[in-house]
Amino acid sequence: MGEIKVGTASWTDRTLLESGWYPAGADTPEKRLGFYAEKFPLVEVDATYYSPPAEQTAALWAERTPPGFTFNIKAFSLLTGHPTKVSALYKDLRPETEKKNVYPGDLEPAAYEQVWERFLSALQPLVDAGKLGALLFQFPPWFTIRRSNKQYLLEVQRRVRPLRAVYEFRHASWFEGGNRDETLEFLREHKLPYVSVDMPQGYKSSIPPVLAATADLAVVRFHGHSEKWTSNDIHEKFGYLYTDRELKDWAPKLKKLASQAEQMHVLTNNCYSDYAQRNAGQLIELLT
Repeated sequence: MGEIKVGTASWTDRTLLESGWYPAGADTPEKRLGFYAEKFPLVEVDATYYSPPAEQTAALWAERTPPGFTFNIKAFSLLTGHPTKVSALYKDLRPETEKKNVYPGDLEPAAYEQVWERFLSALQPLVDAGKLGALLFQFPPWFTIRRSNKQYLLEVQRRVRPLRAVYEFRHASWFEGGNRDETLEFLREHKLPYVSVDMPQGYKSSIPPVLAATADLAVVRFHGHSEKWTSNDIHEKFGYLYTDRELKDWAPKLKKLASQAEQMHVLTNNCYSDYAQRNAGQLIELLT
């Protein structure tokens, strides 16, 4: 069985801080990250989706965590084709526009290249410390299975090399009918790590819980099963606490997946209150 690391998709969420999960003494960002790293060997940074990180911030993350700790970084929204707030872009690269949100095509080619270069460069302190795990590329619901999108997956792989990108889809076309085998075969052929998900079903963005290792790293993200999945309130969207029974049912499936890869990352993304931390702790017990 490959090495399994379990963690959560946040350690700074407001509702987590209010939940009492952190002890009273963990009252600074440094102390909170240190406490988190005592409990889990892995964390996913989602803030980098909304705004690209600063190199100084990445350096602090590296300094404040023990050897062997791993950060997975969610790719900046512009790099996955999501609408991106102009205010989130580097100031000198912002296009002259009255739009609040922009897409890659709204930037000059040179500016777009600079976004890529600066985003990756800022992560260098984590790379130097051996603490960068993977870059999560979560694509939007309109990113369907087609040749141009497959080519973009390969482009991402080339752009980030020698770093490692992992891929999460949000459109069912990748797994409808015979497309499932086609998708997994393409990913395996090019050694692109697939991100398996557990999420609410029946929505346009729903992906079935296909567990598959398509490279040396397998990733599973637990999004919960909130009945308010379409809510614009992120806490309503992800506010779901997995039951003991649900996690026990998942344990043998996760162990089987881990046997098919050298490493497996399991992330709980049900980030409301201390739900993600509680469920991640339970998964660690079930998988060890």
